Parts: sequence; structure tokens; C-alpha cells
Amino acid sequence: RRKFVRIGWNVAYDFNESDLKVSAKLLNLYLQKSHEMKELIPWETLRYLIGEAMYGGRVTDNYDRRILTTYLEEYMGDFLFDENVKFFFSRSGFDYECQLEGNVASYQQMIMTLPINQSPAVFGLHTNAEINYFMTSAKEIYAGLMAMQTGSGGDSGGMSREDFIEKTATDIQKKIPPEELKFLKDTVPTPLEVVLMQEIERFEALIKRMSYQLVDLK
Repeated sequence: RRKFVRIGWNVAYDFNESDLKVSAKLLNLYLQKSHEMKELIPWETLRYLIGEAMYGGRVTDNYDRRILTTYLEEYMGDFLFDENVKFFFSRSGFDYECQLEGNVASYQQMIMTLPINQSPAVFGLHTNAEINYFMTSAKEIYAGLMAMQTGSGGDSGGMSREDFIEKTATDIQKKIPPEELKFLKDTVPTPLEVVLMQEIERFEALIKRMSYQLVDLK
């Protein structure tokens, strides 16, 4: 919904991939624990952790909170295991259905068949909701192309654009930490530790990508 800006939400929230990955990690942790302990899945606890702790703190609008709560109640419950319940969107032009049994390869193959781009109808929005998204994307592409044009920059002390970029890349390289931050995974992590480990992994991945791209840039 965020991709459709205010048509999707009343307020433009700063959701990011870390929120999604930590939520998935919590879901996996509680599902494994329930399976091993032969206990019922604590859906209410999961809905609270994901809806209130992970996303709820950012959602300030009452109507947006209703949207968030509705999504969690729609997709988190024992009814997920009912073979007669299929989740699809009649106006989306695509049926989203998860197979009940299979190995990892079959699940991966099923996931690969899912569409990369979702219609606004999947999120309960009108098809015109995509117009603003396409316009914004086009403007960003044009802005990026304009920024890539070569030439002398007045703000770079008379240096050419290439020299200025190389100098900036070298300065950034000097500030990159030389060693990776290590952490142990020998115990079942708490939700707070899960967040910390996810942030560390994202930080290390960012550093590696920056290092490679800075070399290519120079």
C-alpha cells in the first residue's frame, strides 16, 4: 500500500524491509516453538508484536490502524490451515493460493510463479491508484538520468565531475570499517536480539555492497 502513497495510507509511513524481515523472523520463531512444544499457535501474541511493536508505533492515523488490524486479522489465524479457504482477489486478475504440502523446491517454484508487480486491486484499491506511482517513478528516472550527465561542477572547486566523484568515493572508502562485527547464534534469541542481529546483518551487507560499488565507481 505504501507504494501508492496517500491513496494507500492516510499518512506516508516509513515502513522498510527490516520491519518485514523481523516480523517474518518472529513468525518463524513462534511457529517453530509451537510445533516443538505441541502447543497452539499464539496468534494474538503475534498480531500484537507485529501490529503494535513492529508497525503500530509508526501508524498514527486511526483509519490506518484499522487497515493494519484488518490485514493481520485476515491473514493470521488457524483458519489458514483450512483447506476450504482460499485467498484470492476477484478484481486483481490473479489468484494467490499457497500449496499445503511439498518440499522446499516445490514451494520455491510456486513462489516464482507469483507476479512481481501487484495490481492495486490486490490491496483493495482502485486501478487508478497506480497513476501517481507511475508518474513519481518516471520523474525519479529522469532525475537520475540528469544527475548522470557529465560536465564541470561549479561546487566542486573547478574539478571535473569525474574527478569530484572519484575524490568523494575515496573519502567514503577511508571511513568504511575494516572488520566485520561478529555475534553468536548459539541460543534462541529474544525479540530484541532478533532485531539487533537483523540490523547487524543489514549493516554488514551494506558495507560490502558499498565497498564493491565504490571500487567500480572509481
